[in-house]
Order: sequence, then structure tokens, then C-alpha cells
Amino acid sequence: MKARFLVWLNQVGRKDIMSLSDPIGDMLARLKNSQKRNHKKVELPSSKFKMKIAEILKSEGYIVDYEVKSEQNNKSNLKISLKYSSGNPVISSIERVSKPGRRIFSSAESLPKVNNGLGIAIVSTPKGVMTDIDARKQRVGGEIICKVF
Repeated sequence: MKARFLVWLNQVGRKDIMSLSDPIGDMLARLKNSQKRNHKKVELPSSKFKMKIAEILKSEGYIVDYEVKSEQNNKSNLKISLKYSSGNPVISSIERVSKPGRRIFSSAESLPKVNNGLGIAIVSTPKGVMTDIDARKQRVGGEIICKVF
């Protein structure tokens, strides 16, 4: 019994055993929290889907850059450089729309406009992950991942 307790005690606080039910929600929360604390960079576990979201945020001018760093055990981390304008975060709000418990889908015609077109919605479509503007141009609908303003 004591041996099991010591094994458990060594695992407390370790990052490699943590499982997430919503990795995209975790990414958005880390971005939000890092910008509130005025951090320059944020590091999080990487995936192809997260890299596509980071690519959209970079192309739309919400972040400076991102890079993927490989670590031991075939794990990679996504390092995102945050963007600030005169000391204030460029991303004023970022919120998850479609969640694991409640998926939100939309057709091309009924995709939401974020703050009358000033913000973007990131949409996962059959043609890949893209902004709501690109999805309307290509006339494809999909799952609304998040809204950024």
C-alpha cells in the first residue's frame, strides 16, 4: 500500500499523464490567460488541428508567430508568440462555440458574423479549417470552433 502511494505521489503535477477532454478549449484558455498576464509566449501540447488554428490566427494578425518544437518521447509543443498593440492584447475576446458536449454546425449561408465583420469565426469544414469569410466564399458550412475578436 505504501509503495502504491509513493508511486502516486511522484505522479502528482506531472504534465505527461494529464488527459484533456477538450484540447481546443484548453488552447483558447491558455491564450486568454497568457494575454491577461501580458506574457510574450505561450507553450502548449501540439496537434495538427491546433497548428491550423494558430495558422489562421497568424494570417488574420491576431498572433505574431508560432512554431512547433519536438521533445523526447515523440511529443511536440506548440509555442505561440502573442501580439500586443500599445500594451493591450490584440485578441480582446476569444470564446469556444462548439464544445464536446454540444457541437454547433452551420451552413454557409447562416455562418455568424462576429461583431459585424470586425472579428472572425474559425470553422472546421470538409475542405479544412478556415475563417467564416473563406467558408462563405467557398460556399461550405461546418462546425464553428470559436469566435475571435
